[in-house]
Formats: sequence, C-alpha cells, structure tokens
Amino acid sequence: MLQKVLIANRGEIAVRIVRACRDLGIQSVVAFSEADRNSLAVRLADEAVCIGPATPGRSYLHPPALISAALITGCDSVHPGYGFLSENPYFAEACAECNLIFIGPGPESMRLMGDKAIGRKTMSAAGVPIIPGSEGELSNLDEAVEVARTIGYPVLLKPSGGGGGRGMRVAQDESELQRAFPTARAEAEAAFGRGDLILERYLPHVRHVEIQVLADSHGNCIHLGERDCSAQRRHQKIVEEAPSPVVDEALRARMGEAALRGVRAINYVNAGTLEFLMDPDGHFYFIEMNTRIQVEHPVTESVTGLDLVKWQLRIASGERLTLEQKDVRIRGHAIECRINAEDPERDFLPATGEVEFYLPPGGPGVRVDSHLYSGYRPPGSYDSLIAKIITWGDTRDEALDRMRRALTEYVITGKIKTTIPFQLAMIDDPVFRSGHISIHYVADFLREWKEREASVRIS
Repeated sequence: MLQKVLIANRGEIAVRIVRACRDLGIQSVVAFSEADRNSLAVRLADEAVCIGPATPGRSYLHPPALISAALITGCDSVHPGYGFLSENPYFAEACAECNLIFIGPGPESMRLMGDKAIGRKTMSAAGVPIIPGSEGELSNLDEAVEVARTIGYPVLLKPSGGGGGRGMRVAQDESELQRAFPTARAEAEAAFGRGDLILERYLPHVRHVEIQVLADSHGNCIHLGERDCSAQRRHQKIVEEAPSPVVDEALRARMGEAALRGVRAINYVNAGTLEFLMDPDGHFYFIEMNTRIQVEHPVTESVTGLDLVKWQLRIASGERLTLEQKDVRIRGHAIECRINAEDPERDFLPATGEVEFYLPPGGPGVRVDSHLYSGYRPPGSYDSLIAKIITWGDTRDEALDRMRRALTEYVITGKIKTTIPFQLAMIDDPVFRSGHISIHYVADFLREWKEREASVRIS
C-alpha cells in the first residue's frame, strides 16, 4: 500500500482524497497555493506545503512546484484529483522520472484519449460506436465542407485537444459552417494552445450518459453502470444521477461492454469514464474519455457501495480488483447537485464572498462533499464549485424528495451567492421529475425560471 500521498489539487476533491487516505491509513500532504492557506483540506491533512501564489500557472499547474513538494515531504505518490494536471501526460511522466507513483492511468492512455481525433479512431477500431464525422483533424475549411456534405447537416465543430464546450460550434448549413470554422479554430487556439478541429454530425435531441470503469494493472477491468449528466448548462454539468432514468438492464450491459472494449484497447489502468451521447431510440455514441476521477463520482458510489477514490489508491498500489463484473450491483437511485458560488439571476455570474455561517444538510440518504466552513472565504481565483449534495433513495422519486429537503436545509449565509435557488426550482419542475430531458433542458428551463423570477420581483 502507498505510504504518503501528495494531493495536487484543492477544494472539495482535496478534502475527499484526504479522507480516503485516512480511511486506508495513508498519510496525506496537501499542496496549496497562497490563496488556499486557510482551506479545509489544509486543516485536515497530515501535512501541507505551499507551492506558490494564487495564479494556477505558478501553483496547481506548475509541475516543478508540485514534484518538489512531494519530494521534500517524503511522498511516494501524487493524486491529481480532477482538473488542473489530472490529465496531463507530461506531468505523469515527470512523476515517474522522480520515482513518484501517479495515481491515475499511464501517460500513453492519456495521450490517446486527450486528442479527440485519435480517440475517435482508437474507439472505432475497438468496436465502440462513434458519431459519423471526420476521420481525423481537419486540415482546412474545404475539408470541413467536404465532410459535412458527406454526413449531412447540422454538424458540430470541436477542438481536437480540449473539452468543456470551449471552441464548439454548431452549423446548420454550409454558409454557417464557413462562418463558424475560423471562429472555432481561434477559440481552440486560445483555450488549448492548438487550433486543430474535428467535425461530427450534430445530434440535437440527445442525452449525455457516461460509464464509470475501474481497471487494475493485472488486466482486470469492470464497469460500474452509468451516470446521466444531461442536465447541463453550456456543456457544464449541474445535476447528475445514477442510474439513468431511461437506461434498462439490457442497454446498460451493451454500453458497459462497449466501454470495456475501449478500456482494453488502450491498456487503461485506474478509474476512468467513457462519455456517450444517446438518442431517443437508445443508440449511443462515444464522444470522449475522462482519464481521471469525475466530479460526479459520488452518485456511482452511492448506488454501488464502492469507494472509487480508495480504489484509485489501491490500484495505484498494485492491488488487484476484488470484484468481477457479476459482483457489481446497482441499488436504488442517487442524485447530485453541484453547488456553485454563482448568481443564477445574473446569468450565473461568479459571486464569491465570506461565508458567515455554514450548516450543511443531513438526515437519511444525504451526503455533502464540500470545503466550506463558517468564516471561510473561498478564493475567486478558481472554479466556482463549492459543494456537492448527493442524495440516495430506494427510488428516483425518493432521491429527488431527499434532494429537495437537503437543498432547503442547506444554510450558507454571507455575501456569497449560490445556485441553490435555481436547483430547487429544477428539482420541482415536472419535466425534470419525469426524467425525459435532453442536453438542452437546462437552457429551456432557465428561460422560464428567469421570467418567473422577474415577474415575482415586479409584483
């Protein structure tokens, strides 16, 4: 087993990893920026070391600072969490060169899945369904036009080397594609340092469904069912759930086996997630693989009873999976709401500030992952995620009812604003409660919600 882990991250995921380490008797060292000196992770860890100023490029995105922190504190491994350097193959290689175990997949797996064009080819060769589109990166606009004429409109332009919705453009016809191509390329260049694009057929009425996988270094791999992440705004997830309300046992088995074919094709090790788009007829298509732990991993933990972060640590230690696919059971239903420090009434503008009083919800079937506490001021330099509420129930309705209770009980006072009012309204919306939504649901509901809120203020 690992002896001492450097946690190269911050916020709720750093707290989550500290707790998993403690459960396994592993010492934890939190690497923190000057802005995070008073963070909960720093308070809870066995040790903490400052790695630089608030600017991510000089702290959490600066490999030399992180590796130095691991070496001077006697760590034998590094857990990157999610975001920052978690999917950076060069960081994983640098760790290996310094005899540090990187708690995640190998660099080659990250490279294959980090490039969408290569990822599409690799998954297609493994027999995983992909959306019709370009064979690789587009060399110019003329090639994009030719591919679009072959597969038909509408089409979607996507950066080959990045995600999160940045640089993505939908074109309904050829003239729109000609206008969108240079804009998408410029955005990709600005966001990811490279302007390479791929083109896919745009599927308008789809759900976002992903498969969680675990794979050890001995050739064993399993999937843990699906998560439905269709409730998203501008390609950023807001509410996730497991299992999907529209996936039955047969479809789950087909998606899971497709995911495992992909895992075996790239010799993947550790926790990972294959993301798919699914149409109303149940056809699913690979879009990308996240080679790290996901923000929404707690809903899978809730319905399977497995601790994914502890399994990450065990696998990195060289242990074998003790579960076979037949041992995985999906029990009940889980919902997760991401609580962000944003003002939904002002188009989700970041709205951080000091937390005067903090009281998380509790009771049966409620879990809260957060780094907040009374008197803490979350830094404005990073992602706005401040907490995750996860509720579990025997049925989806029970999980939703518990989520409503949890959101209502959550007390966060001070100048900070949160997305809780919007998520409360979502949980009560009959369309969302029905489970029949697409990736466009949040945008449609947001317009209705803003109109209602405006009419209340006027009256």
